[in-house]
Amino acid sequence: MTEIFLQTLPFFALIGVGYGAARTGFFPAQATAYLTKFVFYFALSAMLFRFSANLSLSDVFDLTFVLAYLWGTLFVYLLVTGVALLRKRDVEEAAVEAQCAVVGNVGFLGIPMLVLLLGEQAIGPVMLVLAVDLIVFGSLIVILITGSRDGRMSVGILRTVGVGLLKNPMIVSISLGLIFSSLPFPLPEPSDQFLSILGAAATPCALFVIGASLATKSAERVAVAGWLSFAKLVLHPAAVAFAALVMLPVDPYAAGVMISAAALPVAGNVFILAQHYGVAPSRVSASILISTAVSVFTLSAIIAAVTR
Repeated sequence: MTEIFLQTLPFFALIGVGYGAARTGFFPAQATAYLTKFVFYFALSAMLFRFSANLSLSDVFDLTFVLAYLWGTLFVYLLVTGVALLRKRDVEEAAVEAQCAVVGNVGFLGIPMLVLLLGEQAIGPVMLVLAVDLIVFGSLIVILITGSRDGRMSVGILRTVGVGLLKNPMIVSISLGLIFSSLPFPLPEPSDQFLSILGAAATPCALFVIGASLATKSAERVAVAGWLSFAKLVLHPAAVAFAALVMLPVDPYAAGVMISAAALPVAGNVFILAQHYGVAPSRVSASILISTAVSVFTLSAIIAAVTR
C-alpha cells in the first residue's frame, strides 16, 4: 500500500496546491470558474475524444460490466435514500444525499489517476463508469427533484434531462470519439498531436481546480457528511466489488478498475446540482470536502488491494 500511496500522493499534492492558492486569495473564485470551464469544455473533452477515437465500441461497452456496476451502485443509492427518509428528509434531499453516495469524481480525478496507476487498459472501463454516472444517475437526480416539485412526471422533465445530456461535453466527446473510431481511417497525425497537447493540460488543471473549489467548501453538518463520505468511500466500492466479483462474472482487471472508480470521492457536479436546485448545498459541500480529504488514504488502500 505504501508504494501506491506514494504514487497517488502527487495527485493529491496538486489538489493541495489548488486549495492553498484559492484559500490564500492568490487564485480568486472567478479564476477557478474560468479554469473549470477550460478543463470541462476543452482539455478534458480533448482527452476523452482522443481516448475514445482510438477505441472501438466493443472495446468500451460490456453489458455484464454495466449490470454489475449498476447493481452495486443502486444498492448503495437505495440504502442511503432509505436512511434519509427514515431521518424525515423529503424526496429532494434524499435524492441529493444518494447522489453524494454514488457519484464520484471520475472525470476530473478518476480518469487521469486510474489510467496512470492501472494502465491504458483502464481507459475503457473508466469511461464506461463515467457514462453510467452521467446518463443514469445524472438523469435520475433531475427526474426525482423536478418530479417531486411538479408532483408528477412530464414530457418537460424528460426534455430537460435529454438536453442536459446532449450539452454535456464529456458525453459528446466520448460519443464523437467512438463514432470517429468506426471510420476506416485513423486520426490524422496533426489532429492527434493537437488533441494530445490539449488533453495533457487536463490532469494538472483538473486537479488544481478540485483543490481551488474545495477552498470554498465548508464542513457544516459534519455528522451527515461523514455518513455520506463513508457510503461513498467504503460502501460503494464494497457493493460494486460484491456485484462484480461474486454476483456477475466481470473480467478481474475490469472489475478492479470499476471498484477503484467507485472508491473516488464525491464529485463536484453534485454540488452544482444541489446549488442549482437549492437542495442541501452545505451538506454536499461538506461531503465533498471530507470525502476528498479522507480518500487520500482510502483510495490508496483500495487501489493497492485491486492491483494485487
